[in-house]
Amino acid sequence: MIPEKIHVEIVTPERRVLSRDVEEVILPGAEGLFGVRPGHAPFLAALGPGVGTVRGEGREEIVAIGGGFAEVLPDRVIVLAETCEKAEEIDPARAEEKARELADELRRPAPPEDLEVIRLRMLKHLARVRAAHRG
Repeated sequence: MIPEKIHVEIVTPERRVLSRDVEEVILPGAEGLFGVRPGHAPFLAALGPGVGTVRGEGREEIVAIGGGFAEVLPDRVIVLAETCEKAEEIDPARAEEKARELADELRRPAPPEDLEVIRLRMLKHLARVRAAHRG
């Protein structure tokens, strides 16, 4: 029997960001967005920086996820995120400024491994900007 709801738990090393029963979870997988509903087949997924959406009980919560992993089971989704903020916790102006600073850093000469770190940091801040504007 397929459950009516799916329990989502999003945690970072610092805190539990979200824990509740919902109808749908959409997460930024390393290979692109994926959605989960009750009864989904089990799998593990790497997460990239991006915007996640949690829908249930007539409301939608938007979160900025900075990468991590998700375990999907038929009745729950557990997200272990490097960083995660709810949209209402984000200062969009500050996130936009940080993303601009990092974009400028990418234009400067640097070793490829440094550029990759800067690029990932910029993607995290761009996710924060998108989440803040959607939330």
